[in-house]
Amino acid sequence: MASSFRVPTLRAFLALLGAALLSLGFTAPARAGVTISFWSHEFGNEFPHAFFVLEGTPDAGGEPVQLSYGFTAKAITPAILMGTVPGRIDETKQKYIENSDVHFSVMLTDAQYGAILRLVEEWGEKGDHRYSLNRRNCVHFVAEAARRAGLTVVENPKLMKKPRSFVHSLEPMNEGRVRLLEMEGEAFYALADRATAPTSVAPAVPQVATPDTAVPATQTVATGSN
Repeated sequence: MASSFRVPTLRAFLALLGAALLSLGFTAPARAGVTISFWSHEFGNEFPHAFFVLEGTPDAGGEPVQLSYGFTAKAITPAILMGTVPGRIDETKQKYIENSDVHFSVMLTDAQYGAILRLVEEWGEKGDHRYSLNRRNCVHFVAEAARRAGLTVVENPKLMKKPRSFVHSLEPMNEGRVRLLEMEGEAFYALADRATAPTSVAPAVPQVATPDTAVPATQTVATGSN
């Protein structure tokens, strides 16, 4: 009696092929990409501050990145109350980040990632690094980073010296485009896999932050974050 032979369906064939590849150690490459997360710092000896963190690997490949940037005045003196003063890019230190709060994150395209790196150059020592408490402070810097990340940004004048309140204001107008986190930095970095951090709920009412001027007039910034 002749035995019967059934041609496997395409789905079954692909399943068998996938199992064979896995047995040989082949796996599909994970999606690369750089994530930008938006942060604020409200307490401690430093004045309120907004900054962002870049983590991941560009889609085009290359080394993983772990970068943190903010913008501040070179020296915190009474001069910042009078007008424009020299500013600087702040490469935020890890301890400072962990003592801050993360609000939301966004996955960037390589083009957006490149645009944000150009922003850092444009506001850096070789670019226009003027700092103005009212027109060009850390919140304005973060606002431009959010735009280059493809987000909708409205610069409410009442929030441009209130880092946490400003970042919170971006969440409802970008619903569905951002991953809400709303957690303390130390808890965030304690997660085994930050890419799968639990989503949070945006605050119903933005918290009121102390203006950037809440700092002793004699304090001078030499190192560290502000």
